[in-house]
Amino acid sequence: MSRFVPESPVRAQATAPDPSTRQRVLDLLLARGTMTASELAGALGLTTAGVRRHLAALVESGDITAREQAGPRGRGRPAQVFSLTPTGRRVFGQAYDDLALSALRELVDAAGPDAIDRLAEKRLADIEADYLRRRAVAPDADPTQLLADALNAAGYFASTQDDGALCQHHCPVAHVAVHFPQLCEAEASVFARLLGTDVSRSATIASGDEACRTHLGGRTLLPNPTTQSANQTSADRKVSA
Repeated sequence: MSRFVPESPVRAQATAPDPSTRQRVLDLLLARGTMTASELAGALGLTTAGVRRHLAALVESGDITAREQAGPRGRGRPAQVFSLTPTGRRVFGQAYDDLALSALRELVDAAGPDAIDRLAEKRLADIEADYLRRRAVAPDADPTQLLADALNAAGYFASTQDDGALCQHHCPVAHVAVHFPQLCEAEASVFARLLGTDVSRSATIASGDEACRTHLGGRTLLPNPTTQSANQTSADRKVSA
């Protein structure tokens, strides 16, 4: 079971959060990855029949998707699990993706591909500073949990897993990272440096997965290895144009 401890996640939109039931469904799926209708109903204080009406509307709008739940099947109709689609994730602070992509392409043309590396590391500077403050206050705490707390405070909906992995259920730059994977590489490099160990990724939102999963040490499960060494610096990495 994941240990998700909300700490006032920051929504990137300037508008006030939508209190509607459908927005609450999206919030829950963002925080937990996948849920069944009955799980959502319990979290929302609704009947399963009542929540299915909202799920049907969100599936129709393309904000969520449904698939059969994995694992042993009991009697009757197989349960479905629901998760956010890339369209649904755009509600959480990705409204300026097209502008960001255009700006980054202009940056690469003007300053070269290394500029993306520098920009990516600067973007993570606040998270790194927050993590270091937490370490100073609680030096004996689990470093991975402290990093999850820092990420969660920045709106990543992060949690630690029983297998030791760090899970991010939201990425504010996921759509941009599809075109500029250096953003993901820089993030993994910062994680490795802060935690003092090699890290690898088995899933990323930018690759179409439901969450970014970062493992400490070990072998990456991604088709193209993205293992980052704790001693590796941005200057050591070769960035393709």
